[in-house]
Amino acid sequence: MNIAVINTGSSSIKFQLLNMKTNIALAHISIEKIGEENSIMNMETVQKQEKKIIPIKNHQEGLEEIVSFLAKNNILKDFSSLSAIGHRVVHGGDEFKSATIIDDEVVKKIEDLKPLAPLHNPAHLEGIKVTRRLAPNVMQVAVFDTSFHTSMPQEAYLYALNQDMYKNHKIRKYGFHGTSYAYVVKQASKVLKKKPEDLNIIALHLGNGSSACAIKNGKSFDTSMGFTPLEGLVMGTRSGDIDPAVVIYMQRELGLSVDEADTVLNKKSGLLGICGENDVRSIIEQDTKDSRLAIDIMTRRIRKYIGSYLALLGRVDAIVFSGGIGENSAYIREKILKDMPFGIELDNSLNRQNAIIISKNNSQTKIMIVKANEELEIATQCLEILNSKK
Repeated sequence: MNIAVINTGSSSIKFQLLNMKTNIALAHISIEKIGEENSIMNMETVQKQEKKIIPIKNHQEGLEEIVSFLAKNNILKDFSSLSAIGHRVVHGGDEFKSATIIDDEVVKKIEDLKPLAPLHNPAHLEGIKVTRRLAPNVMQVAVFDTSFHTSMPQEAYLYALNQDMYKNHKIRKYGFHGTSYAYVVKQASKVLKKKPEDLNIIALHLGNGSSACAIKNGKSFDTSMGFTPLEGLVMGTRSGDIDPAVVIYMQRELGLSVDEADTVLNKKSGLLGICGENDVRSIIEQDTKDSRLAIDIMTRRIRKYIGSYLALLGRVDAIVFSGGIGENSAYIREKILKDMPFGIELDNSLNRQNAIIISKNNSQTKIMIVKANEELEIATQCLEILNSKK
């Protein structure tokens, strides 16, 4: 049983084909710079890796190139032979609380949510529309980053604004990285030998985009990202939490337009704004005053969130690191957890080995690493829907 997972950006496609009997990825394919003469197509299978630069006008041509590659390598004849296609969709608002089979009504609802994710949902819709044309008889499923967080209580997701802002304009905390957190819960449950519904964890998805999530009884109880992915932790190019009056000041005193202020906060802030670099590996290697300051600001913010989530959850079974930085940077993990109170004890040796459990035996709270696999989680949710229809 093969399931394809597709994540379309405005000028990109990320594609993965998974065999659900073995959970093995048969192919990873990415296309960048769609719409340009020098579109880049990277293809990886169990047997080989290949890269080519060709003009790809649009997502239709991109997905047709993917089908052509799979057919030539005897991996998949065409999309119509798939068991299902899963689409990553960033924003489901408070409309979609779980993975949903795509039909015309669902497409319309995703379109209606464009104002909440103007950079993401239109691109996801393009991928959905193309694959529905290419494989009209294959079940297609939308898996929303926001769905995992629909379990948050009102006191977690409502802002202290006039409630007309929520009722009429849907301004609230939505949270993101939900597919990653759903996968983390399942993996932590296996390692800790506890049912998901009995599990309390603090999950840290740390990458160029980063967030934290307080997970109570296996469900999202609070999370750092908000109405958009800008709120919360210090990220590669995003500021994270900031006094909202700063935006007003930038517009009033510095003469920035709405779009210019948006660019500053989302693309020119965070680690990049502090030290001129957004790759944590390069920042650590620089070892300059500014690079050390950037790391200190980033890790301090994470520690603050851990402390607040410990207060919210009470009992915490594990602190779980995921995402590119969380999985791979022993230095960042140590900076975050150094001299952490509440009986949380990091084992520095295990940490440097990138072991699954990196806490000391006497640590009151386990510390874990879970390698993110959002594609497998999306495919698994598709499979659950398939099985429920039998």
